[in-house]
Amino acid sequence: MALSDSQKHVLEQAQADGVQFVSLQLTDVVGATKNVTIPLHKLGEVLEHGIWFDGSSIQGFARIYESDMFMVPDVSTYRVLPWTEGDHRLARFICDAYTPDGEPFPGDPRHVLKRQLERARALGLRYITSSEPEFFLFHKQDSAEPVPHDVAGYFDFSPRDLASEVRQDIILALDALGIEVERGHHEVAIGQHEINFRYADALTSADALMTFKYTVKAIAQSHGLYATFMPKPIAGINGSGMHTHQSLFDVKGETNLFYDAQDPYHLSALAYHFLAGQLAHARALAAVVAPTVNSYKRLVPGYEAPVYICWGQINRSALIRIPRYSKGREKSTRLELRCPDPSSNPYLALAVMLAAGLDGIERKLPAPPAIEESAYELTEADLRERSIGVLPGSLAEALAELERDEVVREALGEHAYKAFVRAKRREWDDYRLQVTPWEHARYFEVV
Repeated sequence: MALSDSQKHVLEQAQADGVQFVSLQLTDVVGATKNVTIPLHKLGEVLEHGIWFDGSSIQGFARIYESDMFMVPDVSTYRVLPWTEGDHRLARFICDAYTPDGEPFPGDPRHVLKRQLERARALGLRYITSSEPEFFLFHKQDSAEPVPHDVAGYFDFSPRDLASEVRQDIILALDALGIEVERGHHEVAIGQHEINFRYADALTSADALMTFKYTVKAIAQSHGLYATFMPKPIAGINGSGMHTHQSLFDVKGETNLFYDAQDPYHLSALAYHFLAGQLAHARALAAVVAPTVNSYKRLVPGYEAPVYICWGQINRSALIRIPRYSKGREKSTRLELRCPDPSSNPYLALAVMLAAGLDGIERKLPAPPAIEESAYELTEADLRERSIGVLPGSLAEALAELERDEVVREALGEHAYKAFVRAKRREWDDYRLQVTPWEHARYFEVV
């Protein structure tokens, strides 16, 4: 099998870019980037035939007796990593996994998302997303508690924001990687930052998020810092979320199908059905979009994290917010889901978010009334009266909801679902068996 024109072009481009090595990347079921590195002279062969790997060694891929798999680079994802140079100049490709008989591997998270995108396309829809991942920068030191890199606050511009140069270097690196950044700024908590990308189709957005995470870590390391996407690294202050903006366009990407000029919120019937679907499946979605033990230390009232299953426009305590837009920017009409966090696997997260919305569309679910006051101020009786649910309070509770939700389970597919739940139940068991310093301080002398 000869190389296609696009494969020939990318091979020539790598040679012209002075690339010496190529990183071939996959994402495992919990969202970790996996990599095999090849010298440039092997790239042509890999583009033509793929490269074999041991699937049993990657979490969520294959059992030991069916371990042979191969990956094929997606030529559209070719990028040179800008922090590498000289004899170590490195390019990367994001790859898709295949079974030995040449079929897409159903447990590959990228394939899980592709499957849902095809489902949307069959309905004449194109899923467009943009995320706002937050992260912390810490000093590298041996103290028991992490020490934030700065003491600045939200949107601060002052000598106190020591990380402004770090953010600028991250933005420059992302630009070199073909990721269009819209803005970057200091967030509410000390040491906390946010960088936003321009909207794109969901697969491109998920690829960008995976690239973003290791780019932030690489640039932070070059400054002698450590970056973390842990949802709640410090008790008592705001945690890191990954608010995700979503819209549905026609398949050509020309018309935003969420927009209706006559509606008070400028939302179409399609948008309301999509919104209703996500609210209906919110408790099961939580297991995938907020997938760690630590996620549920962020999802508590009082720290700008949404826990109440409702929607509104001016209400930032709502699970789904409708951002305002300026006149003439109808294409920016969107829904902002506020419960995802950056510890999630972006391929799986976007896949289940889309599946929940499509279920609302297919069943024509009606959206409940908007809640425009702070949901944090509502009493238990108010919540019951307005039928406002609450997100799970722990990973174990979220996994139980996932097990009961056929729509979200089906979106993951049997293989990815079983692998994901197996990994997450193991995580929960590891956590609940620990004896923590808090327990020693609370119980040691008084019990």
